[in-house]
Amino acid sequence: MAAPEEPGERAGGVREVKSAARTLELLELLAARRNRPARLRELSEALGMPRSSCYAVLRTLTKYGWVRTDASGTLYGIGIRALLAGTTYLDTDPYVRIAKTALDRLGEQLDETFHLGRLSGVDVVYLVTRESGQYLRAHSRVGRRLPAYSTALGKALLAELSGAELDEHLPDELAPLTPHTITDRAVLVADLAKAREHGHSVDREENTAGVQCFAVPLRYAEPAGDAISCSVPLARLTPARETDVVTALLRTRDQIEHEAMSVELGVSDLPL
Repeated sequence: MAAPEEPGERAGGVREVKSAARTLELLELLAARRNRPARLRELSEALGMPRSSCYAVLRTLTKYGWVRTDASGTLYGIGIRALLAGTTYLDTDPYVRIAKTALDRLGEQLDETFHLGRLSGVDVVYLVTRESGQYLRAHSRVGRRLPAYSTALGKALLAELSGAELDEHLPDELAPLTPHTITDRAVLVADLAKAREHGHSVDREENTAGVQCFAVPLRYAEPAGDAISCSVPLARLTPARETDVVTALLRTRDQIEHEAMSVELGVSDLPL
């Protein structure tokens, strides 16, 4: 009988299973590459994993549909099972359902692009996107990950944190995504303080040139892990439009939080 696998070091009091950790690291690496399949050698070197071990994990994941290969069987990419798992995550999350309905209403009212994002490590992940009929952003799709410090969504959530909690969600280096991205930590901290004071965050072309975004945190959890945002092209952004957008976001935040509370309490007829 083969000896049981050695557990890895404890993380938060839980023993890490090495093969499980390697599997997850491999899936995350393939997902991060998006539409750029990789060869066995690239993957094993990137993860510091013996090639034989990497190959064994890849073949197992391929068998069960979590990884796909090309016709030659030498290039690997993320598989359809990952999509199905992700879809289940969205379908079963009550906050996503509530926010999607609310953002659909917002889109009908203002015809701008609206998002729901969730903080994940140093990134914010887009869970809902309601595109404007006037301006389409192909890269704002569901599942997209962007640095939290460069987006209104992320900054709305980072503004809820301080000290060590904030440090956990910031990379060592704030790399620029555009010439307007805040890359100085002290300047970012000051910007987050301003977002707390005003009740909403602003991304001034820090993630996409020619687009300004506004976001508010959703406080149905403590600290807030989700936020909603609105993206507006600078070409049609006026002071009056900015006021309309921020007012609508704050009103929608209250509606989402109220409905989220009713779900948690198991009630559906709480008065607004």
